[in-house]
Amino acid sequence: MQRIIFGVMLAMLLGALDQTIVATALPTIGEAFGDFTNLSWVVTAYLLASTAATPLYGKLSDIHGRRVMLLTAIAIFSLASAACALAPNLLVLIIARALQGLGGGALISLAQTIIADVVSPRERGRYQAQIAGVFAAASIAGPLLGGFFAQYLSWTLSFWINLPIGLAAFLMTDRALRRLPRHDRKHEMDFLGAGLMVVASVLLLLALGWGGVRYAWTSPVILGLLGATGVLSALFVWRMRAAREPFLPLELLADPVVGRGMAAAFMAVGAMVGLSIFVPLYFETGRGLSASQSGLGLIPLMGGVVCGAVVSGRAMARIKHYKRPALAGLGIATTGLCILALAPALPLVVLCALLALVGAGIGTVLPVCTVSIQNAIPPYRMGTATGVMTFFRQLGGALVVAVLGAVLLAALGAGSGAHDAESLARTADPATVAVGFQRVFGTVALVTALAALALSFLPERPLRASVHHAESDGGLV
Repeated sequence: MQRIIFGVMLAMLLGALDQTIVATALPTIGEAFGDFTNLSWVVTAYLLASTAATPLYGKLSDIHGRRVMLLTAIAIFSLASAACALAPNLLVLIIARALQGLGGGALISLAQTIIADVVSPRERGRYQAQIAGVFAAASIAGPLLGGFFAQYLSWTLSFWINLPIGLAAFLMTDRALRRLPRHDRKHEMDFLGAGLMVVASVLLLLALGWGGVRYAWTSPVILGLLGATGVLSALFVWRMRAAREPFLPLELLADPVVGRGMAAAFMAVGAMVGLSIFVPLYFETGRGLSASQSGLGLIPLMGGVVCGAVVSGRAMARIKHYKRPALAGLGIATTGLCILALAPALPLVVLCALLALVGAGIGTVLPVCTVSIQNAIPPYRMGTATGVMTFFRQLGGALVVAVLGAVLLAALGAGSGAHDAESLARTADPATVAVGFQRVFGTVALVTALAALALSFLPERPLRASVHHAESDGGLV
C-alpha cells in the first residue's frame, strides 16, 4: 500500500507544482516571445482546462478504473509539458498549456480517490495531512523554482522538470495500481450533462478571471458570461433530473454530509487560496518587502495549514466528535483575520505568527471535509464525488480571489480607469493600501466564518473501519 500512496503523492505533486511554478516565470516568457498582451492566457488556459476536466476524470474512473485514468492523465500532462517547453511562439504555448490542464485536472482528484480505495475512512485523515503537505510544499517551492529557472537558467525548465517527476509517478503507480480493488458496476456516460457542466464552468471562470481586471464587472462581456453561465447551469440541473444515469446525481449533493461538506471546503479552500495570492502582495505593497521576501512570507501561512491538517487528520481516528477541532480551528482563523483587519500595522513577527495561526485553523478543515464526504458515499461513486468535490474547491478559490480583487480595487479607487488591483496597490499611497488590505482580511474572515457555519451543520457519521461501504441498494446511506 505504501508504494501506491507514494506513487499517487508524486502524481499530486506533479499537478500542484505546475499551478505555482509558472507564475514567476511569466515575465521572462513574455520577453522571450515579445508578447505581454496575451501572456495571462498561459495561466488561464491551464486553469480553465484543469478545472473543467476534474469532474470528468472522476466519473470516467468510476467507469474504466482508477489506474487507466491516472496513467492516461500523467501521460497527457507529461507530453503536454514537453510541448510547452518546445513551443516556438506564445500561441503554441497557450494551446499546450490547455492540453496540460486536461491531464493536470485529474492528478489531484484521482490521487485522493485512490487513497480512499485503499485506506479506511478512520485512518484516512492522516493521509489527508500528507496531501496538505504536498500542496504547501508546492506553494512555497514552485514560485522559488520558477523564478530561479527563469533568472539563472531557462524558463523551459519549469516544464522540463515535469518529465522526470511524471515518469517516476507513472512507473511507480503502473504496477502498484494493478492491485487496486475494483468496484465494477455498469455505468453510462452522460455526455450532454458533462458538456453543459464543462461549458458553464469555463464561462464562469472566465467571468471571475476577467471581471474587474480586463473588463468592468458591469460590462456587457462579464454580464453576458454570467448570464450564459446561469442559463447553462439551469439546463444542467434539468438534464440531471431527466437523464437515466446523470453525470452528477443530484441526490449526491442532497446528502447532508456531501452538500455541507462541499460548502465548507468551498469556503475554506477559497480562503486559503485567496490568502496565498494576496498576502505576498500585502507584504510587498503594504510592508515594503522585496518580491522574494514577500514569497517567503507565505511559509508561516502554508506551514500552519500543514500543521492544522496533521492535527485534525490524526484526531479523526481517535475522537468521536471529529469535527470539533476543525470548528475550533476556524474560530481561531476567523479571530486572527479580524485582528489583521482591525490592526494591520503589527510588527512583522506578530503578523507572521497570526498568519501561522490562521493557516493552522484553515488546515484543520481540509481532512474533515474530504474524509466525511468519502465516508458518506459508496465506493462505486467515489471517483464522481471526489472529482466534484475537487471541482468545487477549485471554484471556491477562483471565486474568493475574484471577490478579494474587487474589494481591494474598490478600496484603492477604481475610478482611476485601471482595472488591475495589483497595479493600483503598487502606486497608491500607503494609507490607502493599508485600508484596502484591512478590507481584504475582513472579507476573508467572513469567508472562514461561513465555512464554520456550513461545517457546524455537517452530521458526524461514524467513520468506517474498512474501505467497504454498508450499502443495500447502491444508494446513499
